[in-house]
Amino acid sequence: MTVNKNTAVAALAGAMALAGAAPATAFETGDWLVRGRVIAVDPREDSGTVKSSVAGPIAGSGVGVDSSVVPEVDFTYMLTPSWGLELILASSEHDAYGTGSVAGLGKLFDARTLPPTLTVQYHFNTNGTVRPYAGIGLNYTLFFNEDATSDFKIAMGGKADVELNDSWGLAANVGVDYAINKDWFINADVKYIDMDTEATITTNALGRLKVDVDIDPWVYGIGIGRRF
Repeated sequence: MTVNKNTAVAALAGAMALAGAAPATAFETGDWLVRGRVIAVDPREDSGTVKSSVAGPIAGSGVGVDSSVVPEVDFTYMLTPSWGLELILASSEHDAYGTGSVAGLGKLFDARTLPPTLTVQYHFNTNGTVRPYAGIGLNYTLFFNEDATSDFKIAMGGKADVELNDSWGLAANVGVDYAINKDWFINADVKYIDMDTEATITTNALGRLKVDVDIDPWVYGIGIGRRF
């Protein structure tokens, strides 16, 4: 189908005019902003050497962590028309795998994270249609449901009990809300979370294995929100 150029330009201009005319009401002290997002959690891990209580440090060894896509909900309370507190809630599952000299072991275990994150945010242009914001805060990550794979347990003499230390770290985010009307908006958000853990794996073959892993994920999200 052939589209007339002038018609297409006129339609685009009309759509932009309608978007620009969307009524936007400035945020007020005491407003709640509730967002639902789909997020991609992308670890940028940096692993230490795996150390064995039997064999000592395993040269060239390390642990990697894969990405995960999950839903997220967050709640922002506006302290003033521009300053807000945002609590971010989500849970993601990740696979850990051997790298370097232990890459042949493949997937070692999986675990879930619960990383509630609280940030203090400054919101710009709060009476406009496009509303950027930036924030900084604190993250606490609880690791749970750690479960070694059957193959890894066999390789470790029939036993591989995994425990991950919980993590405290800084967090920062930037994002933008695009007003659809006075209450509803579309949201895009990027976060960085300082997330570290020590994995302890109790085995039959190599005794107790320990490795430090800086997970440090970037989290990319897009979704929709509503003001209350």
